[in-house]
Amino acid sequence: MTIAEIKAGIDHKMHQSIEAFKTSLTKIRTGRANPAILDTVHVDYYGSMLPISQVANLSLLDSRTIGVAPWEKGMGAKIEKAIRDSDLGLNPASQGDLIRVPLPAMTEERRKELTKVVRGEGEAAKVAIRNLRRDANDAVKKLVKEKLASEDDERRAQDDVQKLTDRCISEVDRLVAAKEQDIMAV
Repeated sequence: MTIAEIKAGIDHKMHQSIEAFKTSLTKIRTGRANPAILDTVHVDYYGSMLPISQVANLSLLDSRTIGVAPWEKGMGAKIEKAIRDSDLGLNPASQGDLIRVPLPAMTEERRKELTKVVRGEGEAAKVAIRNLRRDANDAVKKLVKEKLASEDDERRAQDDVQKLTDRCISEVDRLVAAKEQDIMAV
C-alpha cells in the first residue's frame, strides 16, 4: 500500500462518516414533519420486518402531518401499531385507507434536549474522523518502518491527513450548527 492509496482510502472513509452523520441528523426531528422520521420504524410484513417505506407510501399532508397510505388493505392496523409502539412518541390515527401521523408541537425543553442529542451525534462523528486520522498516520508510520517511504513523505502525509481531518471536522461543526438553528426555530 502506498501513501497515495492510504490518503485516498481515508478521504473516502471520512466522507462516508460525514454522510452517516447527515443520515442520523435526518432522524432527529425539528418542528416540521419529515417522512424520514419513520425510516427507523419497521412493520411485520408476512413474517419479515420491513421499513414502513417498503409497505406504504409516505407523504406530507401539511407541515406537521405525515400521511401513510398502505399498499395493502390489511397492513393499516399493523403500520399504525408499529408507529405507536416506536420510541418516537407519535400517535397515528386512521382515516379510511390513510393513516395520519400528526407531529406534536415541540416545547422549549424538548428543543434543548434535541440540540444536546445533535451535539452528541456530532461529537461521535468527530471521534470517528479522528480515529480514521490515527489509523492513516499509523499506516504511514508502518510504511516508514518498512523503509517503503521516507520520513519526509511521512511528515507530508501527516500534514495532508491533518488538513483533511480539519476540513471534515469543520463540516461536521457546520452541520451541527445548522441543525441546532433548525431545531430552535419556532
